[in-house]
Amino acid sequence: MSTVIEQAVEARLVAAAPRMSTIPATLRYDMQDPFAVRMSFPAPATLEGFDVSWTFARELLSAGVREPAGAGDVRLRPYGFDRTVLEFHAHEGTAIVHIRTGELRRFLSSTAAMVPVGDEHLHVDLDGDLAELMRDAY
Repeated sequence: MSTVIEQAVEARLVAAAPRMSTIPATLRYDMQDPFAVRMSFPAPATLEGFDVSWTFARELLSAGVREPAGAGDVRLRPYGFDRTVLEFHAHEGTAIVHIRTGELRRFLSSTAAMVPVGDEHLHVDLDGDLAELMRDAY
């Protein structure tokens, strides 16, 4: 059984450079990090000219398809009947993209089938993570 879900999505760029009307993006979920999702953008779609990834809570993505969510670097909100707005805030600027809400819901459904919401803690090795942190501290 695979422990990773990757789903390509089409993001419609609202405000950022370089100017592209749509850009490919990838949503990724790894059950080894069950609370998080990652959204990656390819180099041609970024200001820096290299691949950029944003990691944020799966719970934030789930909330953002229903109502405005987030107060930090990543913010989401529904837009119209079938779009969700994702805002990514960085020192270099802000990127705003629209993604079809159905694509986000399909991704969330796949992640919930792999790790049900509320069961994330069952997939975290706190003792192992703590031991690794302590090992690196010496």
